[in-house]
Amino acid sequence: MIEVWKYRLSYLFIAPFFIAFFIFIVLPIAAGIALSFTYFNAIEFPTWVGWLNFQHLFSQDIIFLQHVLPNSFKFAVFVGPLGYACAFLLAWFIAQLPGTLRIWYALAMYAPSLTGGVAIAVVWQVAFTGDRTGYINSFLLKLGLIEKPILFLADKDYLMNIMILVSIWGSMGIGFLALLAGILNVDKQLYEAGQIDGISSRLQEIWYITIPSMKPQMLFAAIISIVNTLKSGGVGTAMAGNPTPDYAGQLMVSHIDDYGFIRFELGYASAISIVLLVIMLLLNRLLRALFDPKEGEEG
Repeated sequence: MIEVWKYRLSYLFIAPFFIAFFIFIVLPIAAGIALSFTYFNAIEFPTWVGWLNFQHLFSQDIIFLQHVLPNSFKFAVFVGPLGYACAFLLAWFIAQLPGTLRIWYALAMYAPSLTGGVAIAVVWQVAFTGDRTGYINSFLLKLGLIEKPILFLADKDYLMNIMILVSIWGSMGIGFLALLAGILNVDKQLYEAGQIDGISSRLQEIWYITIPSMKPQMLFAAIISIVNTLKSGGVGTAMAGNPTPDYAGQLMVSHIDDYGFIRFELGYASAISIVLLVIMLLLNRLLRALFDPKEGEEG
Protein backbone atom coordinates (compact mmCIF):
# COMPACT_ATOMS: atom_id res chain seq x y z
CA MET A 1 0.00 0.00 0.00
CA ILE A 2 2.90 2.34 0.67
CA GLU A 3 4.21 1.79 -2.85
CA VAL A 4 0.74 2.39 -4.30
CA TRP A 5 0.37 5.66 -2.38
CA LYS A 6 3.87 6.70 -3.42
CA TYR A 7 2.97 6.45 -7.12
CA ARG A 8 -0.61 7.70 -6.76
CA LEU A 9 -0.21 10.34 -9.47
CA SER A 10 0.90 7.69 -11.95
CA TYR A 11 -2.19 5.62 -11.20
CA LEU A 12 -4.31 8.73 -11.63
CA PHE A 13 -2.98 9.23 -15.16
CA ILE A 14 -3.66 5.63 -16.22
CA ALA A 15 -7.03 5.47 -14.43
CA PRO A 16 -9.09 6.66 -17.47
CA PHE A 17 -7.71 3.83 -19.59
CA PHE A 18 -8.36 1.19 -16.92
CA ILE A 19 -11.87 2.48 -16.28
CA ALA A 20 -12.69 2.43 -20.00
CA PHE A 21 -11.08 -1.02 -20.37
CA PHE A 22 -13.14 -2.38 -17.47
CA ILE A 23 -16.42 -0.87 -18.72
CA PHE A 24 -16.11 -1.65 -22.43
CA ILE A 25 -14.01 -4.87 -22.41
CA VAL A 26 -14.11 -6.70 -19.07
CA LEU A 27 -17.78 -6.16 -18.26
CA PRO A 28 -19.13 -7.15 -21.72
CA ILE A 29 -16.99 -10.32 -21.73
CA ALA A 30 -18.14 -11.21 -18.21
CA ALA A 31 -21.77 -10.54 -19.18
CA GLY A 32 -21.38 -12.65 -22.33
CA ILE A 33 -19.94 -15.57 -20.36
CA ALA A 34 -22.76 -15.34 -17.82
CA LEU A 35 -25.49 -15.10 -20.48
CA SER A 36 -24.05 -18.05 -22.42
CA PHE A 37 -25.29 -20.32 -19.61
CA THR A 38 -28.82 -18.91 -19.73
CA TYR A 39 -31.91 -18.70 -21.91
CA PHE A 40 -32.49 -14.99 -22.55
CA ASN A 41 -34.94 -13.52 -25.06
CA ALA A 42 -34.26 -9.83 -24.23
CA ILE A 43 -37.71 -9.50 -22.59
CA GLU A 44 -37.89 -12.01 -19.75
CA PHE A 45 -35.29 -12.33 -17.03
CA PRO A 46 -32.49 -14.78 -18.02
CA THR A 47 -33.13 -18.40 -17.05
CA TRP A 48 -30.19 -20.61 -16.05
CA VAL A 49 -29.75 -23.59 -18.41
CA GLY A 50 -26.13 -24.55 -17.67
CA TRP A 51 -24.21 -26.14 -20.55
CA LEU A 52 -27.34 -26.67 -22.65
CA ASN A 53 -26.50 -23.89 -25.16
CA PHE A 54 -23.04 -25.34 -25.82
CA GLN A 55 -24.40 -28.90 -26.07
CA HIS A 56 -26.99 -27.75 -28.60
CA LEU A 57 -24.36 -25.82 -30.57
CA PHE A 58 -22.04 -28.80 -31.06
CA SER A 59 -24.63 -31.58 -31.35
CA GLN A 60 -27.93 -30.25 -32.73
CA ASP A 61 -27.27 -26.98 -34.54
CA ILE A 62 -27.15 -28.37 -38.09
CA ILE A 63 -26.62 -24.96 -39.67
CA PHE A 64 -23.59 -24.34 -37.45
CA LEU A 65 -22.07 -27.78 -38.05
CA GLN A 66 -22.77 -28.14 -41.77
CA HIS A 67 -22.43 -24.54 -42.95
CA VAL A 68 -21.02 -22.04 -40.44
CA LEU A 69 -17.96 -24.03 -39.34
CA PRO A 70 -16.86 -25.10 -42.86
CA ASN A 71 -17.54 -21.61 -44.24
CA SER A 72 -15.62 -19.95 -41.41
CA PHE A 73 -12.68 -22.34 -41.88
CA LYS A 74 -12.52 -21.74 -45.65
CA PHE A 75 -12.90 -17.99 -45.21
CA ALA A 76 -10.21 -17.85 -42.50
CA VAL A 77 -7.76 -20.04 -44.45
CA PHE A 78 -7.93 -17.81 -47.54
CA VAL A 79 -8.49 -14.33 -46.10
CA GLY A 80 -6.14 -14.65 -43.11
CA PRO A 81 -2.88 -16.02 -44.58
CA LEU A 82 -3.48 -14.67 -48.10
CA GLY A 83 -4.42 -11.21 -46.84
CA TYR A 84 -1.43 -11.25 -44.51
CA ALA A 85 0.94 -12.26 -47.33
CA CYS A 86 -0.51 -9.59 -49.64
CA ALA A 87 -0.12 -6.96 -46.92
CA PHE A 88 3.54 -7.88 -46.43
CA LEU A 89 4.33 -7.91 -50.17
CA LEU A 90 2.56 -4.61 -50.77
CA ALA A 91 4.31 -3.05 -47.77
CA TRP A 92 7.67 -4.26 -49.10
CA PHE A 93 7.05 -2.93 -52.61
CA ILE A 94 5.83 0.42 -51.29
CA ALA A 95 8.87 0.67 -49.01
CA GLN A 96 11.08 0.62 -52.12
CA LEU A 97 9.41 3.75 -53.54
CA PRO A 98 10.62 7.34 -53.04
CA GLY A 99 9.23 9.25 -50.05
CA THR A 100 6.33 11.24 -51.59
CA LEU A 101 5.23 8.45 -53.92
CA ARG A 102 5.38 6.01 -51.00
CA ILE A 103 2.97 8.12 -48.97
CA TRP A 104 0.37 8.24 -51.74
CA TYR A 105 0.56 4.52 -52.47
CA ALA A 106 0.32 3.67 -48.76
CA LEU A 107 -2.74 5.92 -48.47
CA ALA A 108 -4.34 4.27 -51.51
CA MET A 109 -3.83 0.80 -50.01
CA TYR A 110 -5.00 1.85 -46.53
CA ALA A 111 -8.05 3.89 -47.62
CA PRO A 112 -10.49 0.95 -48.13
CA SER A 113 -9.99 -0.17 -44.52
CA LEU A 114 -11.12 3.26 -43.26
CA THR A 115 -14.67 2.41 -44.29
CA GLY A 116 -16.69 -0.25 -42.52
CA GLY A 117 -17.21 -3.72 -43.91
CA VAL A 118 -20.84 -2.90 -44.71
CA ALA A 119 -19.82 0.20 -46.70
CA ILE A 120 -17.29 -1.87 -48.66
CA ALA A 121 -19.96 -4.48 -49.34
CA VAL A 122 -22.36 -1.85 -50.70
CA VAL A 123 -19.70 -0.63 -53.14
CA TRP A 124 -18.97 -4.15 -54.37
CA GLN A 125 -22.65 -5.04 -54.45
CA VAL A 126 -23.05 -2.67 -57.39
CA ALA A 127 -20.32 -4.55 -59.27
CA PHE A 128 -21.91 -7.96 -58.66
CA THR A 129 -25.56 -6.99 -59.19
CA GLY A 130 -27.35 -9.92 -60.83
CA ASP A 131 -28.68 -8.06 -63.87
CA ARG A 132 -27.33 -6.16 -66.86
CA THR A 133 -26.63 -3.07 -64.76
CA GLY A 134 -24.01 -4.88 -62.70
CA TYR A 135 -20.49 -3.98 -63.78
CA ILE A 136 -19.27 -7.58 -63.95
CA ASN A 137 -22.31 -8.86 -65.83
CA SER A 138 -22.23 -5.90 -68.21
CA PHE A 139 -18.55 -6.49 -68.97
CA LEU A 140 -19.01 -10.23 -69.54
CA LEU A 141 -22.07 -9.68 -71.75
CA LYS A 142 -20.21 -7.18 -73.94
CA LEU A 143 -17.36 -9.66 -74.40
CA GLY A 144 -19.85 -12.39 -75.27
CA LEU A 145 -18.58 -14.67 -72.51
CA ILE A 146 -22.08 -15.18 -71.09
CA GLU A 147 -25.54 -15.16 -72.65
CA LYS A 148 -27.52 -13.97 -69.65
CA PRO A 149 -26.65 -12.20 -66.37
CA ILE A 150 -25.33 -14.29 -63.52
CA LEU A 151 -26.94 -13.98 -60.09
CA PHE A 152 -23.59 -13.76 -58.31
CA LEU A 153 -24.91 -12.87 -54.85
CA ALA A 154 -27.73 -15.44 -54.93
CA ASP A 155 -25.59 -18.34 -56.15
CA LYS A 156 -23.87 -20.38 -53.46
CA ASP A 157 -21.08 -21.28 -55.88
CA TYR A 158 -20.04 -17.62 -56.21
CA LEU A 159 -20.95 -15.96 -52.91
CA MET A 160 -18.10 -17.25 -50.70
CA ASN A 161 -15.48 -16.49 -53.35
CA ILE A 162 -16.84 -12.95 -53.69
CA MET A 163 -16.72 -12.50 -49.91
CA ILE A 164 -13.08 -13.65 -49.87
CA LEU A 165 -12.17 -11.25 -52.69
CA VAL A 166 -13.87 -8.28 -51.06
CA SER A 167 -12.41 -9.05 -47.62
CA ILE A 168 -8.85 -9.32 -48.95
CA TRP A 169 -9.30 -6.07 -50.89
CA GLY A 170 -10.35 -4.27 -47.71
CA SER A 171 -7.86 -5.95 -45.35
CA MET A 172 -4.94 -3.51 -45.77
CA GLY A 173 -5.51 -1.75 -42.47
CA ILE A 174 -3.50 -1.22 -39.29
CA GLY A 175 -1.58 -4.46 -39.82
CA PHE A 176 -0.46 -3.26 -43.25
CA LEU A 177 0.79 0.02 -41.78
CA ALA A 178 2.63 -1.86 -39.02
CA LEU A 179 4.39 -4.03 -41.60
CA LEU A 180 5.32 -0.98 -43.67
CA ALA A 181 6.73 0.76 -40.59
CA GLY A 182 8.67 -2.37 -39.65
CA ILE A 183 10.24 -2.67 -43.10
CA LEU A 184 11.19 1.02 -43.17
CA ASN A 185 12.80 0.78 -39.72
CA VAL A 186 15.11 -2.13 -40.54
CA ASP A 187 18.70 -0.93 -40.13
CA LYS A 188 20.20 -0.37 -43.60
CA GLN A 189 23.60 -1.45 -42.31
CA LEU A 190 22.24 -4.97 -41.92
CA TYR A 191 21.69 -5.16 -45.67
CA GLU A 192 25.24 -3.96 -46.31
CA ALA A 193 26.60 -6.54 -43.88
CA GLY A 194 24.47 -9.20 -45.55
CA GLN A 195 25.95 -8.43 -48.95
CA ILE A 196 29.42 -8.87 -47.49
CA ASP A 197 28.35 -12.23 -46.00
CA GLY A 198 27.14 -13.50 -49.37
CA ILE A 199 23.48 -12.45 -49.63
CA SER A 200 23.02 -11.74 -53.33
CA SER A 201 19.28 -11.37 -53.98
CA ARG A 202 16.30 -9.42 -52.65
CA LEU A 203 14.55 -12.66 -51.71
CA GLN A 204 17.47 -13.64 -49.49
CA GLU A 205 17.45 -10.15 -47.95
CA ILE A 206 13.76 -10.52 -47.08
CA TRP A 207 14.18 -14.02 -45.62
CA TYR A 208 17.42 -13.57 -43.67
CA ILE A 209 17.32 -9.87 -42.72
CA THR A 210 13.93 -8.16 -43.15
CA ILE A 211 11.66 -10.77 -41.55
CA PRO A 212 13.90 -11.57 -38.53
CA SER A 213 14.35 -7.82 -37.89
CA MET A 214 10.62 -7.03 -37.72
CA LYS A 215 9.09 -9.92 -35.77
CA PRO A 216 7.19 -7.62 -33.36
CA GLN A 217 5.46 -5.87 -36.27
CA MET A 218 4.76 -9.20 -37.94
CA LEU A 219 3.25 -10.58 -34.73
CA PHE A 220 1.04 -7.51 -34.37
CA ALA A 221 -0.07 -7.70 -38.02
CA ALA A 222 -0.76 -11.44 -37.74
CA ILE A 223 -2.95 -10.98 -34.65
CA ILE A 224 -4.84 -8.11 -36.29
CA SER A 225 -5.32 -10.24 -39.42
CA ILE A 226 -6.71 -13.19 -37.45
CA VAL A 227 -9.02 -11.02 -35.35
CA ASN A 228 -10.36 -9.14 -38.37
CA THR A 229 -10.87 -12.39 -40.27
CA LEU A 230 -12.77 -14.15 -37.48
CA LYS A 231 -14.96 -11.16 -36.70
CA SER A 232 -15.89 -10.72 -40.37
CA GLY A 233 -19.40 -11.55 -41.40
CA GLY A 234 -20.96 -8.23 -42.26
CA VAL A 235 -19.64 -8.37 -45.82
CA GLY A 236 -21.66 -11.43 -46.82
CA THR A 237 -24.86 -10.48 -45.02
CA ALA A 238 -24.70 -6.88 -46.31
CA MET A 239 -24.46 -8.10 -49.91
CA ALA A 240 -26.78 -11.11 -49.76
CA GLY A 241 -28.88 -10.70 -46.58
CA ASN A 242 -28.98 -12.67 -43.36
CA PRO A 243 -29.15 -15.61 -43.60
CA THR A 244 -27.23 -15.79 -46.83
CA PRO A 245 -28.61 -17.92 -49.74
CA ASP A 246 -28.38 -21.61 -48.77
CA TYR A 247 -26.19 -20.41 -45.88
CA ALA A 248 -23.31 -20.30 -48.39
CA GLY A 249 -21.82 -17.17 -46.82
CA GLN A 250 -22.83 -17.76 -43.21
CA LEU A 251 -19.90 -17.15 -40.85
CA MET A 252 -19.55 -17.17 -37.07
CA VAL A 253 -20.42 -13.49 -36.66
CA SER A 254 -23.40 -13.66 -39.01
CA HIS A 255 -24.64 -16.73 -37.07
CA ILE A 256 -24.36 -14.69 -33.87
CA ASP A 257 -26.29 -11.82 -35.49
CA ASP A 258 -28.93 -14.26 -36.71
CA TYR A 259 -29.66 -15.61 -33.23
CA GLY A 260 -28.99 -12.39 -31.33
CA PHE A 261 -30.74 -9.72 -33.40
CA ILE A 262 -33.21 -11.66 -35.58
CA ARG A 263 -34.35 -14.53 -33.35
CA PHE A 264 -33.55 -12.71 -30.07
CA GLU A 265 -32.06 -15.82 -28.49
CA LEU A 266 -29.37 -13.81 -26.75
CA GLY A 267 -28.23 -16.60 -24.44
CA TYR A 268 -27.51 -18.89 -27.38
CA ALA A 269 -25.87 -16.04 -29.33
CA SER A 270 -23.65 -15.40 -26.31
CA ALA A 271 -22.57 -19.05 -26.29
CA ILE A 272 -21.53 -18.81 -29.95
CA SER A 273 -19.60 -15.60 -29.23
CA ILE A 274 -17.74 -17.29 -26.36
CA VAL A 275 -16.72 -20.13 -28.70
CA LEU A 276 -15.45 -17.51 -31.14
CA LEU A 277 -13.54 -15.78 -28.34
CA VAL A 278 -11.86 -19.07 -27.32
CA ILE A 279 -10.83 -19.71 -30.94
CA MET A 280 -9.30 -16.22 -31.12
CA LEU A 281 -7.37 -16.75 -27.88
CA LEU A 282 -6.00 -20.12 -29.06
CA LEU A 283 -4.87 -18.65 -32.38
CA ASN A 284 -3.35 -15.73 -30.53
CA ARG A 285 -1.24 -18.12 -28.45
CA LEU A 286 -0.19 -19.99 -31.59
CA LEU A 287 0.91 -16.79 -33.33
CA ARG A 288 2.86 -15.65 -30.27
CA ALA A 289 4.67 -18.99 -30.20
CA LEU A 290 5.60 -18.54 -33.87
CA PHE A 291 6.66 -14.89 -33.86
CA ASP A 292 7.72 -14.17 -30.29
CA PRO A 293 11.11 -15.82 -29.61
CA LYS A 294 11.01 -15.28 -25.84
CA GLU A 295 7.59 -16.77 -25.37
CA GLY A 296 8.42 -19.59 -27.79
CA GLU A 297 11.49 -20.51 -25.76
CA GLU A 298 9.55 -20.41 -22.50
CA GLY A 299 6.92 -22.75 -23.96
